[in-house]
Amino acid sequence: MNVLAPVKTLMTTNLITVNPGDKLIRIKEIFEKNNIHHIPVVSYKQIVGMISKTDFVYFMRGFSRNEEDRFVNEARLRAYKAEDIMTKGLAKLNPNQRINVALEIFLENRFHAIPVIEEETGELAGIVTTFDVIKVLSREEVTAKQILDSNKG
Repeated sequence: MNVLAPVKTLMTTNLITVNPGDKLIRIKEIFEKNNIHHIPVVSYKQIVGMISKTDFVYFMRGFSRNEEDRFVNEARLRAYKAEDIMTKGLAKLNPNQRINVALEIFLENRFHAIPVIEEETGELAGIVTTFDVIKVLSREEVTAKQILDSNKG
């Protein structure tokens, strides 16, 4: 991977987003139906927060696991909004910033997703996740020489 390449070369652009006022029942459905771990929260195409699957699971810890309490749990999910559990004050990148900048942010802050914002409009262009980086690394070809050299140490 060329860490000097722009983040736009690996960011995810086909995003599922929610609004700050969306109920948590919708967040639950999105996480259940899609293989994603981060949902950007946007207002008028501007990112205002992010909900990770970890944030959501942490919120759900206080819910009953008994089947007879299912309706109470659903009522609570309808009472709370995305803005109630979203992470605010996010680190942000623009599409032309280098991958190594994203890697530094991941390491320093233990974030797993960084919104990518268009400089001209301030609109959400995509997100870069640690999974995006791993996916690119897993596709790289390793030469026989690299394997042999790694076994010498």
